[in-house]
Amino acid sequence: MLGNKTRITEIILLGFDDLTNLQSILFLAFLVVYIVTITGNTLIFLLVILDRHLHTPMYFFLRNISFLEVCYTSNIFPRMLLALLTGNRLISFSSCLTQWYLCTFLVVSECCLFCVMSYDRYLAVCKPLHYATMMKTPTCVQLAATSWISGFTISLLLLILILKLNFCGPNEIDHYFCDYAPILKLSCSDTRMIKKLSDVAAAMFTLSPFLLTLTSYVYIIVAILKIPSTTGRKKAFSTCSSHLTVVSLFYGSIIIVYMLPKNEEKHKIKKFSSLLYIVLPPLLNPFIYTPRNKEVKVSLRNIIASIVHYKLIP
Repeated sequence: MLGNKTRITEIILLGFDDLTNLQSILFLAFLVVYIVTITGNTLIFLLVILDRHLHTPMYFFLRNISFLEVCYTSNIFPRMLLALLTGNRLISFSSCLTQWYLCTFLVVSECCLFCVMSYDRYLAVCKPLHYATMMKTPTCVQLAATSWISGFTISLLLLILILKLNFCGPNEIDHYFCDYAPILKLSCSDTRMIKKLSDVAAAMFTLSPFLLTLTSYVYIIVAILKIPSTTGRKKAFSTCSSHLTVVSLFYGSIIIVYMLPKNEEKHKIKKFSSLLYIVLPPLLNPFIYTPRNKEVKVSLRNIIASIVHYKLIP
């Protein structure tokens, strides 16, 4: 029973309203970040599809990651940019839940995909003779599908539980997107059970992939150190250095944010710190993979050369 309380239909995302004089600068900065992120990840996605030399397990998973990053940033940035440009911070309750659902779905899927990519690198370095037979195309598709389905399923279960709660105010969220904890604060129901279940889900689908990824790289590093020649060690490390950098950036930024004290005084710091894992990994992903991978650079040069040749010789 809600009694005399009114059910929430609209939510105000306060965003960066305390930085009134910087709205235009923030808009331009985030617009540039969004354009670069979308362009870079879309370019990698297309390169992997168009160039047959990149039709390998590692680049198949990279294509999934790039597509995911495009979806992730497109779920958050357009609404945030609109609020900075127009000052309209209203969002319907259903749209807010949709944004949260997509964020959770994509983050869980990304954690699983990073874990799968670390397993791929583990096989490539530690079991090279068995790599071709163990990482066939059907296996890669199954692993990627499992990652996406895991994110979809756990997010859907949490969404169903959230929809059973009563939301009767206040209707303000001091954030620039609809995050999980701020949404629960709007509920006038008992949220202790759903918080416990979400902690279990986070342990299963974010912490577990992180620990498996960490374990894979421990084995990889040990295997690389056992290689007698310096050239051999460099070659082996180069096969996984890009992925290791991206994974470190992704999990490192999340750990920094969630290690901050959970109190009201630190909330604004945490809000800005969350930009670390929302902005940096998708933005830097193309810049990390492209310079560090000879195959990607060669593919990019070939496609550019083909385009130039096509224009010069109709």
